[in-house]
Amino acid sequence: MDKRRALEDYLAALGSVAVAFSGGVDSTFLLKIAHDVLGDRVLAVTARSPAFPHRELAEAAAFCRSEGIRHSILDAEELRIDGFAQNPPNRCYLCKRELLVKIRAIAEENGIAHVAEGSNVDDDGDYRPGLEAVKELCVKSPLRAVGLSKQEIRDYSRQVGLNTWDKPSFACLFSRFPYGEEITAQKLHMVDQAEQFLLDAGFRQMRVRIHGEIARIEVLPHDLERLLREREAVVAALRRYGFLYVTMDLQGYRTGSMNDMLQR
Repeated sequence: MDKRRALEDYLAALGSVAVAFSGGVDSTFLLKIAHDVLGDRVLAVTARSPAFPHRELAEAAAFCRSEGIRHSILDAEELRIDGFAQNPPNRCYLCKRELLVKIRAIAEENGIAHVAEGSNVDDDGDYRPGLEAVKELCVKSPLRAVGLSKQEIRDYSRQVGLNTWDKPSFACLFSRFPYGEEITAQKLHMVDQAEQFLLDAGFRQMRVRIHGEIARIEVLPHDLERLLREREAVVAALRRYGFLYVTMDLQGYRTGSMNDMLQR
């Protein structure tokens, strides 16, 4: 069966759903199809967090307004979770559980039967402790349930006219910290500023990983030479934001690079 049709059938069977909506490729596609199928029985819920850049929150809100989708914004307080700031390997579990519990409460207040999130089948191939929270709380994962991959989601997004079809992949800023390094609001702001600078400079898919006072920049392999050419401006900017040393990762951009230390 066509996977888009399978997704529509899956969502129709839910009756009503609150979608954990970040504004990224996956959750935007999920929300769009859910709203097409269920109309006002869909509620988008987005977290306001120091790990979620303002540009992402603004884009999420703008999408809901343009589509006429009900939208609720909650305040995430991840740094107040016991042990979270110490950045343990199960950090994503702690964060995801806190977020989904809050979304469930909002769903119940609005008479919504289910909570759904946007993971896809490609997420099964990496270390994703947050999926354990999804399982524990019986949160639905419609894209995974019908077997959709990231590329298929991009392809379908293009078919239905979503401008997120080629949006660079994004993960929360907590993922820029190596496990065991304390997460602080100041360091999150440093990373946010650094990545915004690189985005404004035209580097679409990149990460700024933080190691103490060191910034480790990941860009796509074809952007490595350009980053070197522009190194003086990049170094000057990142030092203004609080980094003492600025480095370039020769392996280039890759998802989950902080998980490498768990495999040593």
